[in-house]
Amino acid sequence: MDAVTKPAISPEAEPVAFLPADAPLAMPVQDLRVHGKSAPPVAVRPAALAFRRALVFFGTAAMTAAGADQMYKVLAVTTLTALEAVVLVLFVVLFAWVAFSFISALIGFVLTLFGKDGALDIETDGPLPPLTARHALLVPTYNETPSRLFARLQATYESVADSGRLDHFDFYVLSDTTDPDIWIHEEAQFLALLERTQSEQIFYRHRRDNIARKAGNIGEWVERFGGHYESMVILDADSLMTGDIIVRITAAIERNAHAGLIQTLPIIVNARSLFGRLQQFAGRLYGPMLARGIAWWFGTESNYWGHNAAIRVKAFADHASLPLLTGRKPFGGHIMSHDFVEAALMRRAGWAIVMAPSLLGGYEETPPSMTEFAARDRRWCQGNLQHLKVLPARGLHWMSRLHFLTGIGSYITAPLWLVFLITGILISLQAHFIRPEYFPKGFSLFPQWPEEDPIRAAWVFGITMTILIMPKLLAWIALLFRGSERRGFGGAIAAFFSIVIEIFLSALIAPVMMLFQSHAVATALLGSDAGWQVQRRDDGSLPFSELLRRYGRLTLVGILLGAAAFAVSLSLFLWMAPVIVGLLLAMPLAAITARSDIGMALRKMRLLVVPEERDPPAILRRANELGNVLPADDTRIGELFRNSALGQAHLGALDAPPPRKRGDVDTDLVVAKAKMAEAHTLDEALGHMSAKEKRALFGDRAGFTQLLAMNAA
Repeated sequence: MDAVTKPAISPEAEPVAFLPADAPLAMPVQDLRVHGKSAPPVAVRPAALAFRRALVFFGTAAMTAAGADQMYKVLAVTTLTALEAVVLVLFVVLFAWVAFSFISALIGFVLTLFGKDGALDIETDGPLPPLTARHALLVPTYNETPSRLFARLQATYESVADSGRLDHFDFYVLSDTTDPDIWIHEEAQFLALLERTQSEQIFYRHRRDNIARKAGNIGEWVERFGGHYESMVILDADSLMTGDIIVRITAAIERNAHAGLIQTLPIIVNARSLFGRLQQFAGRLYGPMLARGIAWWFGTESNYWGHNAAIRVKAFADHASLPLLTGRKPFGGHIMSHDFVEAALMRRAGWAIVMAPSLLGGYEETPPSMTEFAARDRRWCQGNLQHLKVLPARGLHWMSRLHFLTGIGSYITAPLWLVFLITGILISLQAHFIRPEYFPKGFSLFPQWPEEDPIRAAWVFGITMTILIMPKLLAWIALLFRGSERRGFGGAIAAFFSIVIEIFLSALIAPVMMLFQSHAVATALLGSDAGWQVQRRDDGSLPFSELLRRYGRLTLVGILLGAAAFAVSLSLFLWMAPVIVGLLLAMPLAAITARSDIGMALRKMRLLVVPEERDPPAILRRANELGNVLPADDTRIGELFRNSALGQAHLGALDAPPPRKRGDVDTDLVVAKAKMAEAHTLDEALGHMSAKEKRALFGDRAGFTQLLAMNAA
């Protein structure tokens, strides 16, 4: 398609309909203390599913038992001390975690070569199935870059149009944006998109209050418009989905009466920094294989990741409205990681929650740096730990509880690894500085030698590392049998060296992320709220002062850890070297991996490349093209008063003020009106207002009308 330009909107243009007519749908808040109605799984025979799950857990248990036996023999040459017992327990827990992932990856490897995934009848290729109902595509956004947001939306809209099923879909941008400049630019981009597409199926809504964050954003839409639609396809602001995959998953919702939610596997794209390209490569090569493995035994009790999924609207409305958790933040209040809980409550009511990992065509982006990744990870950490209060909910399927435990475990393992390392150091210190008791109290003919078995310890370490790395090698082996994908990864040799680079850099990054996650867990448990920060998408570079502030302490920890290990023994220092080196290099590692020039240089060498950038899908090419040619994000609130069409459209989009209780005052709005009353000019009034006050005034019909009158005067 031709490049686009910003259209001129005539002041005489008819008012634009930002939203369709309401179609309310009740969404009762769920009670976690009341047993929900449960139904047996559908589409997969319970006996077959039980066998699959038994195979996974038996395999995990067998591997863990073997690992525990060998570790016990390493530690207990004579007797097991208290510190050695702590190490053994931690090792068993952590090894079980590693073995659990390995078994799923192994199953995924077999399925990638020989099998078929999915618990529902979802057609992954061939002619597109027909549709009979109406469906909605929702894009929640929070202070994102509007030009890129609407570029992705237009590319998705055009892809659905190309599928021939456009008449069955409406598209909504659901804005929770708090920055008034970004809000107005969203409206300008929305009007421009309508002008370009001449569509009457694209809508925009800005929410006055960000109650319950994304879950509240979706919930408000369901209660107001959900009655129009059979299903809703949820995208994040950085998401893309092809028309093909959208039609297939909504058709599957129509065709399978028990299907409540279908989760696809989003692929990371558009990464430029070295860190982003590591995430992109790993997710693209290892992700589909692992997803096939877990989908095989998850069956109809799969999970929901919050986006790139189709959800039956009525099932969601009836069973997925989340309650407020009791207590203070971070564990009380609105549920942050709402997606896990929504899926669990829908499954509690008998709806099938399934994954379709082989149905590729959904995309997302990733944080560009360790810093941005850690910031997002902290929010996810708090959300997953908050699930501790959801675990006791009555009526949940045991697989739903397992999803909660898995999410919690993904963060708890970081401090467990840290404690494991510290305990190992303490054992070495004990052996180095405390004189052993060769003849303990009581009668004994032979001395007890207080030493571990170093040869067996080396074998245990080697086997553990092999289990960690083996899924990556299995993914590479599977790649060898798929010619088109093999070429997309740069060829077999380039893909292998890319795996080596990914393993090496990930090993260096791991100690840094271990401390970041341990800190996130500790601060959450101590009551610190992670908040709701805006995600940086393009650039993750930091000035030296910021690098020093964020990573200097980690470097100091590395220095102290290395000095302590070396003081005890050279062997301990060498054993701790991967952790020590990663922490010592925290600052340069954060700086280097955030750089785009290094990431793109590796791309030119065919390293860390993925199929979607060597042969980009049409929707990705179109979204990136639009992102480059759409007007820059320079629209500000002043444009409302220079462009009468935009100002009138904004005024027409404002909802009537909600009813309020006597004495319930919007302080920001009251202060903004007071400042406006005292000002002599519009510029003076706006100049005295904070961002919150502007947002409150621009969201109030009467207040904004006064601003327009002030501007006209």
